[in-house]
Amino acid sequence: MDIQFVLDHDNTIRIWDIETTKQLNVFKGHEDWITSAKYGSNELLNTILSGAEDRSVRLWDIRSGEQIQLFSEHTNSVYAVEYSPFVISNSIGNSNVICSGSIDNTIRFWDIRSNKNELYMIKGGDEDEGIMCLKFLRLKKNEKKRKINADIGYDILLADLTLIEYELFQSFFSIKKLK
Repeated sequence: MDIQFVLDHDNTIRIWDIETTKQLNVFKGHEDWITSAKYGSNELLNTILSGAEDRSVRLWDIRSGEQIQLFSEHTNSVYAVEYSPFVISNSIGNSNVICSGSIDNTIRFWDIRSNKNELYMIKGGDEDEGIMCLKFLRLKKNEKKRKINADIGYDILLADLTLIEYELFQSFFSIKKLK
């Protein structure tokens, strides 16, 4: 079955079967405009991740239409959500990780098994105007060149999450390290 989701003006996500043009599910829960949504992958294939101006991040089950988790630690609108390629192993078992970026200028990493477990937070500088998008890139370990483009006036934060080193690529190619 081929499906499509639509972010609607009434703060819902609607799932449609493309072949039959029938609406399959409506996800209700956000209290303000939904600004970002992504389909799941791998073990989370039957999920949708969403972020909204109500400062929340929600994980939904496509099959049942139910909300699986609510993450609500952001202090401003959430404009970016992403499924992380990382899996965390611990004594309880494996857990998938999601992340969110907000106008509060943070990127937060969440354990999907618990809405109380923020795994990690990256905070931008005071002069930044919030996180508007996220994307995980797989770079080879010994790769020397990085080609990244951005519109003038916007910053790109590259975070090596294995070494916890951060580089801020500012407009006009100036670089500074964050500690």
